Amino acid sequence: MWEFLSALAIIIFIDLILAGDNAIVIAMAARNLPKNKQKVVILWGTFGAIAIRAAATILMVSLLNLPWLMLTGGLLLIWIAFKLLVGEDEHEVKAQNNVFAAIRTIIIADAVMGIDNVIAVAGAAEGEHQYVLVVIGLLISVPIIIWGSTLFVKLINKHPWVLYIGGGVLAYTAAKMITGERKLAGVFDSSWMKYGFDALIILGVIIVGYMVKSRRAARKAAAEAASE
Repeated sequence: MWEFLSALAIIIFIDLILAGDNAIVIAMAARNLPKNKQKVVILWGTFGAIAIRAAATILMVSLLNLPWLMLTGGLLLIWIAFKLLVGEDEHEVKAQNNVFAAIRTIIIADAVMGIDNVIAVAGAAEGEHQYVLVVIGLLISVPIIIWGSTLFVKLINKHPWVLYIGGGVLAYTAAKMITGERKLAGVFDSSWMKYGFDALIILGVIIVGYMVKSRRAARKAAAEAASE
């Protein structure tokens, strides 16, 4: 029971930490619509996006049983965790002038940009209740994504350390995927090797992400100072 609840908590946190994409997509696609129609677009656009994301995640959970895909997914998730910390993602979503076009834009854009969430949630779901974890996690996150994702983005902007917790959770999930690869079972037989690898990945992602972000910020500040 504890494993189920802890995995569910990780999945919900991953959905939250990556919910900023949903907020951006929804806001940009619906911004030209009247206020009374924006609610319809948000509800149906989110419903369609979540349905596709749930199906893709369940498919990914099944595929992760194939040889080497746990390792591949883990490596991809390390990169996703790093990108989350470094930031500077650009989303170009065209604003639409009618409800159906806006809903379609939200669903398509979310499907394209939601690969990070799919890989992360699939990696966090484990055990005999994998599919139940995916569905429950997504259902719980739906109202948060609809009404609270913009608030969560503001929380991250106000408290940057929350982002590093998110990066650490993603890195931990990535490490678990890699050590869970059946083809590498002999490498991580001992507990110290497994937990040492987990710690190395988590600290590596957080430290490198922090260093790269700090250097970029310093270069940006220097460039702005030089242009004045």
